[in-house]
Amino acid sequence: MTKTDLVNYIAEETGLTKADSTRALDAFMCGVTNGLKKEGKVTLTGFFTFTAKKKPAKEGRNPRTGETVKIPARVAVQAKAGSKIKEALN
Repeated sequence: MTKTDLVNYIAEETGLTKADSTRALDAFMCGVTNGLKKEGKVTLTGFFTFTAKKKPAKEGRNPRTGETVKIPARVAVQAKAGSKIKEALN
């Protein structure tokens, strides 16, 4: 499912226009991003928990050349499915 598909779904389910649905989805994504930046964790009970994890710098290898490459420190996002999602898919 793409963002466009999701916007269309939200519009159909809620009766909002596609423009309003796009703004709502964009606001949701911005809220999750801001929550991860400020608190490092966003929990939507029963749906998903998003967590920002700090990954240290490390050395890796270029598989083509075998050359050692420095991989800089970064922040990765981990998503864990909640109980309602797990039940719906199983």
